[in-house]
Amino acid sequence: MASAVITGTGSYIPSIKKDNSQFLENSFLNTDGTSFESTNTIIIEKFKSITGIEERRYAKTAYNSSDLAFFAAKNAINDANINPEDLDYIIFAHNFGDVKEGAIQSDILPSLASRVKHLLQIENPNCVAYDILFGCPGWIEGVIQAQAFIKAGIAKKCLVIGSETLSRVVDKFDRDSMIYSDGAGACVLELKENSNSGILSHATQTFTKDEVYFLFFGNSFNKGLDQNVRYIKMQGRKIYEFALNNVPKAMKFALDKSKIDISEVKKIFIHQANEKMDDAIIKRFYRLYKKPLPNDIMPMSIHKLGNSSVATVPTLLDLVLKGNIENQEVKEGDIIILASVGAGMNINAIVYRY
Repeated sequence: MASAVITGTGSYIPSIKKDNSQFLENSFLNTDGTSFESTNTIIIEKFKSITGIEERRYAKTAYNSSDLAFFAAKNAINDANINPEDLDYIIFAHNFGDVKEGAIQSDILPSLASRVKHLLQIENPNCVAYDILFGCPGWIEGVIQAQAFIKAGIAKKCLVIGSETLSRVVDKFDRDSMIYSDGAGACVLELKENSNSGILSHATQTFTKDEVYFLFFGNSFNKGLDQNVRYIKMQGRKIYEFALNNVPKAMKFALDKSKIDISEVKKIFIHQANEKMDDAIIKRFYRLYKKPLPNDIMPMSIHKLGNSSVATVPTLLDLVLKGNIENQEVKEGDIIILASVGAGMNINAIVYRY
């Protein structure tokens, strides 16, 4: 049978580091614009204990999200050792477009996928480039779409990218701004006949009745600023509870469809949103099968890279496959799960044999 196989991965990690101590002079405010009673030292210590984030990466002023995506895409194409002219699709997952440093305004004309195709200097008009807006699970959803094209016989080679410059859409008066970071990850999926590797199953869900505005664009907590300018905002507690209640079930749904026993799962690559939340999700997932949580099942990059939304999972996957995360590796034949949750509210998961 034909399979959709990841033949190359790539990532781009921006060079500018910002550690937690660099937020000590920030003026963090409550939603009503009042100051916190706690000092920034206490706020930051509590932040680290919950999220696990010690530092994050920001892009240089000269680079936009599409530039980061181009760098990651080139690395993935080189890793797959393919001619970019042979690509049938370029699928670009993001949420905020290109945002120039200092300007909270999204630029998505032309599409970011088209910009990457231009930067790659691809002449083939049959290489279709389009963007996908799906919250943090966007890159995984792009992989699912690429697999659908391949299985349907519409495509043989697809490039899927996730890139974001979240540092440019955050309210510096909101303590949640410390979560977000910049980065890009990409992969090449190819049609492989009679292959044992590839996507075995997947699941995607969207919850909107009560959950649609858990993540949204809102005004700065500093009421003295222009209230026509909006920033990324979230209802953190509600997202936390939503993720714990729903992500393990979606992962189970995908795994059950694959007919793979949970004991065969070697790694789970989950969206790097919050270390405490991710730990709880994985524990609940194994609890659904009445199984103990294996050691080192969940690689993490959030401690040093923060939350770069759609870029977290492909970046983490690339780092592990290239041997750049200590005590983490994926071997041939391993079963892995890719999973994410984010704005929408959307959840998805892929079961993959490497």
